[in-house]
Amino acid sequence: MSNQHLTARRYLPSIASLRALEALDRLGSATAVADELSQTQSAVSRQLQALETQLGTTLIIRDRKQMKLTPAASEYAASLREALNIIAKSSLKVQVNPDSGSLNLAILPTFGMRWLVPRLAEFAKLHPEITINMSTRIKSFSFADEPFDAALHFGAGELPGCEALLLKPEHVVPVCAPSLLAGEVVAHPRDLLSLPLLHIETRPDAWAQWFASYGVEETAIAGTLYDQFSTITQAAIHGLGVALLPDYLVAQDLAQGRLVHAYGAATRSLGSYYLVWPVEHSRDPALRTFCEWLATQAEDEDALPR
Repeated sequence: MSNQHLTARRYLPSIASLRALEALDRLGSATAVADELSQTQSAVSRQLQALETQLGTTLIIRDRKQMKLTPAASEYAASLREALNIIAKSSLKVQVNPDSGSLNLAILPTFGMRWLVPRLAEFAKLHPEITINMSTRIKSFSFADEPFDAALHFGAGELPGCEALLLKPEHVVPVCAPSLLAGEVVAHPRDLLSLPLLHIETRPDAWAQWFASYGVEETAIAGTLYDQFSTITQAAIHGLGVALLPDYLVAQDLAQGRLVHAYGAATRSLGSYYLVWPVEHSRDPALRTFCEWLATQAEDEDALPR
């Protein structure tokens, strides 16, 4: 065996000892680590001591019954966390679909179900060898901390360390229940400021951007807050205020008269939907196949189901 391989072995400690160190950094006590790993405290201590012996350095400051990581060990643990997540994701792929590829996607609830899911039947027919696993995420997350290969993202499409594929611009329109206007016509966008406005958590600046697009500068825009499009849409339908919603989402409610345009019928684009993925995943065969297919859906969107 070459010296290079012997040296590499020294710097490849056991997974058990690495998990123990990462958990200690995250949880702060050997008791909590033992509970999480379903081990005894003495077993955890032995794994940590073995890790220090193998690396030839002190990783833990022991003060009576307390254990605290050195600054260098904390930095080491952060790197381990990313590496262990990569191992876990790779293991999940092999377990779920050992003969081919799989993709773990984080999707936005409304856009994912309205735009992406109806199209996936075609992808499944074309590429039955690739499994698509989906979980919803509303708030931002780090790929280093979550087991996802790619995600649906709303915004400008520029995320550090990621590549992106433009899927669809989002066009929004202010809508409300007919009873809220009581037959009155809103003559100018600023007139909406006198009505109750509904906000959604994922678009905290949407109203300000919409008003600014009409030359109305308003920094403090009051109103009630909702966490999902499904709830804010129902609030608008029941007359609780004016909501700024994607046109594809309210088309049916407008057609059936449950909602009306609060100001004209024009829409404004405040951002776009993208598929984003970490740069290091770019060569993944399943992801590349999915992106190539998804690009055709974005180009020919008008001919596809809504």
